[in-house]
Amino acid sequence: MLWVLLMGKKILIIEDEKPMARAMELKLTHAGFGVTVAFNGEEGLMHLEKGIFDLILCDLVMPKADGFKVLGTLKEKNSKTPVMILTNLSQEEDEKRARALGASEFFIKSDTPIAVIVERVTEFLK
Repeated sequence: MLWVLLMGKKILIIEDEKPMARAMELKLTHAGFGVTVAFNGEEGLMHLEKGIFDLILCDLVMPKADGFKVLGTLKEKNSKTPVMILTNLSQEEDEKRARALGASEFFIKSDTPIAVIVERVTEFLK
């Protein structure tokens, strides 16, 4: 029954580390989500111009446009799409800055198994 609830929910992953992006894509697709992947912030913003997503998973350190730029752009456009940050930046000020720009969750990739992220995404989108 949960799979039926999640069917049709679309997630945008903006992550420049291809193995991490692909692993998240596989796990989230397996969990029943529609997933689009962008490998840099600029590409992610282009996907956001073209489509509507229920959730964005975004890294902070990326080429072309970092996660702070993505968050800032979403804030400027008054986007209501929730953003979960997945990063290796573990400084408190990075989390504060991301949350001030609208991030609803903040995960340190090296401390958070992908299964936990998928679980949190599933709970969030129920």
